[in-house]
Amino acid sequence: MPELPETETIARDLDGALRGAVVRSVRVARADVLRGAGPRALAARLSRRTVERVWRRAKSVVIAFDEGRRLVVTPRFTGTLLIGEPQEDAYTCLRLALADDRELRYRDVRRLGTVTLLDDRSFQEWSASLGPEPLDPGLTAERVSGILRGSRRAVKSILMDQRRLAGVGNIYANEACWLAGVRPARRGASLTHAECAQLLEELRGVLRASIAVRGTTFRDFRDAYGARGGFAAQLKVYGREGEPCARCGATLRATHAVEGRQTVWCPDRACQR
Repeated sequence: MPELPETETIARDLDGALRGAVVRSVRVARADVLRGAGPRALAARLSRRTVERVWRRAKSVVIAFDEGRRLVVTPRFTGTLLIGEPQEDAYTCLRLALADDRELRYRDVRRLGTVTLLDDRSFQEWSASLGPEPLDPGLTAERVSGILRGSRRAVKSILMDQRRLAGVGNIYANEACWLAGVRPARRGASLTHAECAQLLEELRGVLRASIAVRGTTFRDFRDAYGARGGFAAQLKVYGREGEPCARCGATLRATHAVEGRQTVWCPDRACQR
């Protein structure tokens, strides 16, 4: 599932490629990915509109058009946004034909992602429902300490809760916990302030490292030009259960007990406590 580094990669690609582009027409092939506006309304509201900029919020890509319209695309498991020459593809759900003859496509094999058109007020309400961005320089260790230590849920669960912290998913929650030496299943309330500060530092580090190599691809994720991300080779724990811990050599273990998602950790309490 695309998380912060993956959606950040797509958003940066599209911001560079789409600023100033004009939408000539909109074609919806799979309306079940739409939320709010239906196919006709979407086409009417986006046709002849100009893209002002593209950015990321949490795990979503936000495409801002003139007149205050925002197209919010949340790719989830198999969705991606692609820019380039028009192509026929059975899994393309939405096409925005541009005046310069390029095409922006939303492709989603399992159609679990969503495409939502919001006005400025609705967008602000949606954004306000999400937690702070982990890479925001204004996010302090004190605030993160309050978020983590104020809950008795598992640390990994808190990190993945988009209302508490936006953009972090299973891959990077696993990685950040291992890097900080914190067990993912530990209760947030059990952490010290120093552990919270270290966890924030490691989370930011792993997110930036992944963005630098354009995200993690195991199977489905592609950037806006169809290329794979390169961070899978740098993962320390996620997907490596049964392998030696890179820090202490103990055999990494895995469970689905936290949020029903795969959690991988080192069982040596001197390594990950």
